[in-house]
Amino acid sequence: MMNLALSEEQEMLKTMARDFLADKLPKATVKEIEESEEGYSAELWKEMAGLGWMGLAFPEKYGGSDMSFLDLAMLLEEMGRACLPGPYFSTVVLSGFTILDIGTDEQKDEYLPKISSGEAIFTLALTEPSASYEESGIETKATAEGDSYIISGTKLFVPDANIADYMLVAARTDKGITLFIVDAKSPGISTTVLKTIANDKLCEVVFDKVKVSKDNILGEPNQGWKEIEKIIQRAAVGKCCEMTGCIQQALDMTVEYAKDRKQYGRPIGSFQVIQHYCADMATDVDGTRLSAYQAAWMLSEGLPCAQEVAIAKAWAGEACPRVMALAHQIHGAIGVSIDHDLQYYTRRAKAAEVSFGDANFYREIVAQEMGL
Repeated sequence: MMNLALSEEQEMLKTMARDFLADKLPKATVKEIEESEEGYSAELWKEMAGLGWMGLAFPEKYGGSDMSFLDLAMLLEEMGRACLPGPYFSTVVLSGFTILDIGTDEQKDEYLPKISSGEAIFTLALTEPSASYEESGIETKATAEGDSYIISGTKLFVPDANIADYMLVAARTDKGITLFIVDAKSPGISTTVLKTIANDKLCEVVFDKVKVSKDNILGEPNQGWKEIEKIIQRAAVGKCCEMTGCIQQALDMTVEYAKDRKQYGRPIGSFQVIQHYCADMATDVDGTRLSAYQAAWMLSEGLPCAQEVAIAKAWAGEACPRVMALAHQIHGAIGVSIDHDLQYYTRRAKAAEVSFGDANFYREIVAQEMGL
């Protein structure tokens, strides 16, 4: 049974992360990183690795801290609150957990310590021009040729591919989908950064006859889709946690503004309609957090949780726009200024809302889990 009270260790993790990110990531720094060519700060990346964040939920023998996915989820919430740019999500959530889950002992020994130390940046090349999170959407092909595979195809919306050292690539093989660990600097790979609402570095990646050793197969050949479903579940919950931090900060900013902004000689927060707006926002924030934590806990415990994950992402996908719309309603004109901090959260919330499936995608999963 999930304990809704945070442990002392979890409270310390959240407080430490919030204080560190508040100190290192004023919004001027977020803007600078967003607008940089790389989309991340190498210095901050090293500091985060020094704090043990990269290997937080990995076993100690791989340089990790042996904490749980639920603990990591709480860290992701604080990253969402701070609008942290960079490849943490793609490296740790999308890639690191996948290697830990299905990698060979040799692959774990080689790659996980590199992630834990901050030495290597990973990403997942999954979606294609169809933008589908279903098996049928994978058309990139990997053809066996001796002791190697030749990968050809186009991947779209690949996070942080512009700075990645390695990519986990989902490709169609003779009898199914197979995952490969690919050196991002391999001949035949070309990367183009796309323009996005959140200013994060999503990329188009073209694989033109890229040669990969059979030793770089991750998991069982032709059985990759089963693992990809787990990746999508972890990613969906991770995005829910990021959204929780995002809308919590938007709520906090809005409440403070409602206390300070005066109309008709009194704070606008004294008017019932503004109070109700803020109450609605708080309800959505807590609902998003609780459903995300429940799904994260079930993932941590290894419990079947397809329905709980889908409920969390479907709820977050609709709660986020509601919270942000009310935040803008209360802030008025100042809230739509590019110089106001609220716009960072609006853009991040919209990007997370559609990442790894929108609310309608997860409604269908909930219905299927109920036997409909």
